[in-house]
Amino acid sequence: MATVTEKKKASAPKKLQHPKEQYMFWFENMLLQRRFEEKSGQLYGQQKIRGFCHLYIGQEACSSGAVSALKKGDKYITAYRDHGIPLALGTSPNAIMAELYGKKTGTTKGKGGSMHIFDKEVGFIGGHGIVGGQIPLGAGIAFAEKYNKTDNLCICYFGDGAIRQGSFHETLNMAMSWKLPVIFVVENNGYAMGTSVARTSNVTELYTLGEAYDIPSEPVDGMSVEAIHEAVSRAAERARKGEGPTFLEFRTYRYRGHSMSDPQKYRSKEEVEEYKHRDPIEQIRAVILENKLATEEELDNIDKKVKEIVAESVQFAEESEWPDPKEAYTDVYVENDYPFVMD
Repeated sequence: MATVTEKKKASAPKKLQHPKEQYMFWFENMLLQRRFEEKSGQLYGQQKIRGFCHLYIGQEACSSGAVSALKKGDKYITAYRDHGIPLALGTSPNAIMAELYGKKTGTTKGKGGSMHIFDKEVGFIGGHGIVGGQIPLGAGIAFAEKYNKTDNLCICYFGDGAIRQGSFHETLNMAMSWKLPVIFVVENNGYAMGTSVARTSNVTELYTLGEAYDIPSEPVDGMSVEAIHEAVSRAAERARKGEGPTFLEFRTYRYRGHSMSDPQKYRSKEEVEEYKHRDPIEQIRAVILENKLATEEELDNIDKKVKEIVAESVQFAEESEWPDPKEAYTDVYVENDYPFVMD
C-alpha cells in the first residue's frame, strides 16, 4: 500500500492558470531582479556604489506580477526601493547600474543614483525619496491620463511606513471622489525602516484603510507572482471602466535590511529564513518543473544568461565616464536662460 507521502508525490501537479510563456517570463524577470540586486549589494560593499541603496530582494513578485497584468502606456511610480520595477519593465540593466555608479550613461545621467531611477520610455515615473511624496504624484498622473482620455492608468507603490502620512489619506479621498484610474499598492514588508507595522498603529490590516474612502481594497500574497498578477488585473479592469481606484496590500518581505547600512537588529534570522521558504522565484521554479514547462538544465541556462547580463551591466558602468560637473545645472529648469542660475 502506498504511503501518504508517496500518494502526494504521485498526485497531478497544480493546474496551470496561465500559458507557459507567462511562467517563463515571471521566472526570468524575477531572477534578473534578484541577481542584479545581489550584485548591487556586493558592489556597495566594495564602495563602487555609494550613498543610499535599498535592495528589492524578496519583493520581486510585486513588480513582475504587476507588469504582466498591465499594458504598454500604463505608468508606474514608487518610493526609493526602485531598482526592481524598471528592471521588470525592461529598462536596460546597463543604464540602471551606471546610475548606481553615478555615471553619465545612467538613467538620470548619474544625478539620481539608487533612489531616483527614471525611464519615461517604459512608463516608469521614478523612485522618490520623500516618504509618501509619490502618492499624490501617482494620483496626479492618473488624473492626466483620465483628462487626456488615454485608457491608461497609474500604479502607485509605497511602503508600509508611508501609509501613516497625511498625503496618503488626502490622496485616497480625492482619487475616489474623482474616480481616477489609479491602483494604490502598499508593499507591506513588515517594517518601516526598523519599526514593525504593529508598533506604528492599531490598524495592522493595512488594506482596510482604503475601505474608509469606499475604495475596493484587498490583501494580496506578495510572495506569489500569480496572486499579484490576478489582483492587479482585476484592479486594472475597474480603472479602465471608469470605476476609480483600487487599494491593494501586497504582503511581501525583504530579505535584506531597509538599506545597506541597516544592521537588522529588530528581527531574527529565523524570521527571515521562514519567509525564504515562500520565496517567489522558487515558487515559480517549482510550478515550471512540476508541469514540465522546462527542465532543470533549461532553468539553469536562464540563470546563467541572467548572470551574464548583470556582469555586462557592471562592465558597462565601470567603463562609462563620469558626468561633467556642469551637468548639475542642466535639466533643472525649463527655461534655458533662467536668471538665477550662476555659472
